[in-house]
Amino acid sequence: MKGVQIHKHGGPEVLQYEEMADPSCGNQDVLVQMKASSINHLDVWVRQGIPGWKVSLPLIPGSDGAGVIAGKGEGIKDLTVGDKVMIIPNVSCGNCEFCVNGDDNLCNEYGIIGETCNGCDAELAVFHRRNVIPIPKNLTYEEAAAIPLVFMTAWHMLVTKAQVKPEQFVLVLAAGSGIGSAAIQIAKLHGAKVIATAGSEDKLEKAKALGADFVIDHYKEPISETVKQFTEKRGVDIVVEHVGKATWEESLKSLAKCGKIVTCGATTGAEVGLHLNHLFYKHQQIIGSTMATRGELFEIMNFVRQKKLKPVIDKEFLLKDIAEAHKYVETGKQFGKVILTI
Repeated sequence: MKGVQIHKHGGPEVLQYEEMADPSCGNQDVLVQMKASSINHLDVWVRQGIPGWKVSLPLIPGSDGAGVIAGKGEGIKDLTVGDKVMIIPNVSCGNCEFCVNGDDNLCNEYGIIGETCNGCDAELAVFHRRNVIPIPKNLTYEEAAAIPLVFMTAWHMLVTKAQVKPEQFVLVLAAGSGIGSAAIQIAKLHGAKVIATAGSEDKLEKAKALGADFVIDHYKEPISETVKQFTEKRGVDIVVEHVGKATWEESLKSLAKCGKIVTCGATTGAEVGLHLNHLFYKHQQIIGSTMATRGELFEIMNFVRQKKLKPVIDKEFLLKDIAEAHKYVETGKQFGKVILTI
């Protein structure tokens, strides 16, 4: 088969589209003929090398994907060759107290496909049975590949961790990102009022089309001051923070009393400052969040089937052009997900 492998860390040029051996199935595995995958910032970090985190190389990247079952292990009874499936990125042991309780994203052996094991960016890929679910009939392969990682992350942040409620104000940073475009929809689904930031007029208009009630050009307007104008000096109840150093101070200043910052990443840097007096005096919370449980993806897909949540696709590339796709993602020009067709 052909696929993409990383043999060493570096720029987009280290993404090698090459011939490799076909994978084989274990007893509880399925072989998937991949039709589409999507690029997340995680793919960029894995390619570049994550400080303090050893990634076993060579590695096939890609956390999200969709395709057709081309083979299966003898232990798989509920799926058949030809079934259309999407990939759940979560990797966990399946047996510890967290996994048994349905909190697989807390497993001590937790990982993500395409980071801790081979991923979706190949013509064929093997996954454990618990990592595939059927694709709803109303979705294309490309749409299915655009959903899991970003929707799971945004759902866990807003619904599970921050417990978003109707009429609350939610600030979504970087609306054009995969997390941002998913978070706007999830917040609106739960009746919240959304303030979204982006860096161009085109992205701001797209954020409005997704449901944002107010928008801020974060290159031209001070976020916290504009938030106070929109909320009559009150501030927001929740900040969906995944940018890190560049926005952290403005995120803190934007919070209302009892407000919550929920963070899942730090694309501009992880070292930030914190004034504790403001935090405890205003009864505010800072909440960390990583991915979601498999069960939460089933909740998400119920709303996708009802067309109350939808994947947002910006641009498609052929798998062989993955280096160009990574370069495009690193420009930050996209609104939503960048897809690789296979």
